[in-house]
Amino acid sequence: MITSDKKSKVIKDAQRTKKDTGSPEVQISVLTERIKELTEHLKTHEGDNHSRRGLLQMVGKRKKLLKYLKSRDESAYNKIVKKLGIRSAK
Repeated sequence: MITSDKKSKVIKDAQRTKKDTGSPEVQISVLTERIKELTEHLKTHEGDNHSRRGLLQMVGKRKKLLKYLKSRDESAYNKIVKKLGIRSAK
């Protein structure tokens, strides 16, 4: 579970403007942080299939958001991918 302090820091790092909390960049950053934490959880709790399903859903959602961002603003896509280190920017 991501703490509220960590989540607000992630949002602050990714937001476009001071009040931005819903842009694709912010959503991708928050999902990435949640994915990292859940991945660590699953390393110690290998039989937790319910959490594994949630992880796969988050990965799918992040993939859709990245696809959307790439179609709308490729420079923002490249920037967020490079910043988070989740894909190789082409």
